[in-house]
Amino acid sequence: MTRQKVIMLIGVVVMIAYIVCALTITAATGDDRRCAGLQIVVSDSVDHRFVTARELARELGSLAADLKNKPLSQVNTDSIEQVLSTIDRIESSRAMILTDGRVLLEVIPMQPVARVFDKSGRHSYYINREGKHITAVAGFHIDVPVIQADFKDSTFTAEMVLPLLDYLDSHPVWGKFTSMIKVDSPTDMIIVPVIRGHVINLGDLSDLDSKFNRLTRMYREVFPVKGWQTYDTLSLKWGGQVVATRRVKRLPEPPRIEEIEEEVDLNTMLADLPEQAPSQNR
Repeated sequence: MTRQKVIMLIGVVVMIAYIVCALTITAATGDDRRCAGLQIVVSDSVDHRFVTARELARELGSLAADLKNKPLSQVNTDSIEQVLSTIDRIESSRAMILTDGRVLLEVIPMQPVARVFDKSGRHSYYINREGKHITAVAGFHIDVPVIQADFKDSTFTAEMVLPLLDYLDSHPVWGKFTSMIKVDSPTDMIIVPVIRGHVINLGDLSDLDSKFNRLTRMYREVFPVKGWQTYDTLSLKWGGQVVATRRVKRLPEPPRIEEIEEEVDLNTMLADLPEQAPSQNR
């Protein structure tokens, strides 16, 4: 081995020893550092104020006091995130240790996509895209689509309606057209339109483009001829057709002001209807 190689080898050994020593000293220093406190940041908006930093601090109880002056080496950010995940008003969270020794909690509040009412209409909750629920209370409200159903078990859940909500969101005209979604079963998804007097049974949520195309033709070609009070139910459950059920009972006459409002909504709706529903695959 040449002298130059020996010198290079010694240099490498010295460098490794230096790095190991530096890491050991840094770890020891880190072990001695104490937590300087807890900071909570809630990324909310006017529309999603389901939790504030003050409310969250109160809900976390003694966590802030427990962390204060605790060795940073003993602070488990994963366990803190697990505690936060159990709070229904939180969509997601992240806990981290800052360079100044504080523990930072970054929280995103619940992001609801729908409000679910039971059949009685007395109890309701919000649901997010992952199926997480938050009980609806007077202090928190957001304007989202309304679903009425009694979801009972894992085979019949509110998450089953999400594809329809996505479709309505991507087709603004149909979204404005929908007053409420009533779910009797996974194969009986019913739209209650803003046009008064009838409902639309989509069946399941397959082939929505075709179903809304047929509904468009019904509104453009059939209702203007047969009259808007002729049918109480339009069923799109079967491919290539619309099954319309004639009204058994006549609707009570609404006050004149409601007639005027309905006529405006109807004319606007017909003017905005697409000739053909845009394909979901485009």
